Amino acid sequence: MSPFSSWRFVGVGEPLKGLQVPPEVVSQIVTKLRDDQRQAAGKVSADRTRLDARLTGIRNRMDAAYTDKLDGKISEEFWERKMHDWQMEEQQVKMAIQGLSNAETGDRALDAQRIFELANKAYSQHVSQNPVEKAKLLRLLFSNCSVDAVSVTPTYRKPFDIIAKRARSEEWSGRSDSN
Repeated sequence: MSPFSSWRFVGVGEPLKGLQVPPEVVSQIVTKLRDDQRQAAGKVSADRTRLDARLTGIRNRMDAAYTDKLDGKISEEFWERKMHDWQMEEQQVKMAIQGLSNAETGDRALDAQRIFELANKAYSQHVSQNPVEKAKLLRLLFSNCSVDAVSVTPTYRKPFDIIAKRARSEEWSGRSDSN
């Protein structure tokens, strides 16, 4: 008889039972993220329109000043000084437009929904998978585990650490916006 036979050892998959998020909470979070994404996309669109108009205005000034220079209405010194200023401003606006183009375009709501789905299915997947797949799942969810004589205590990876903490406390309300 093994000296360990009387020990109650909780399997590595047991902590996965604590990653359950109520469906209504998932729905609320995903809906809020989608609303936030729509608002952010609207703001990016408005900023892009404003910057495009500003760029057009700068270029119109440059064109008008060039015409004035050719017609002799402004001096070469004034032309060079203003052209330098406008070119600098043009570059700043172009960089701002490029920054908007590089803005995060991922679907955060979909990402969150997938994370919650994985959290909710983690235990059942762990139970039904082969050892290689179980190991992949655990590496995805845990960054480390400590083991004592009777239990395994995982250190969850982000964002599963937050899900596990909220599931233990059953605190799903989050913070309310001031808007």
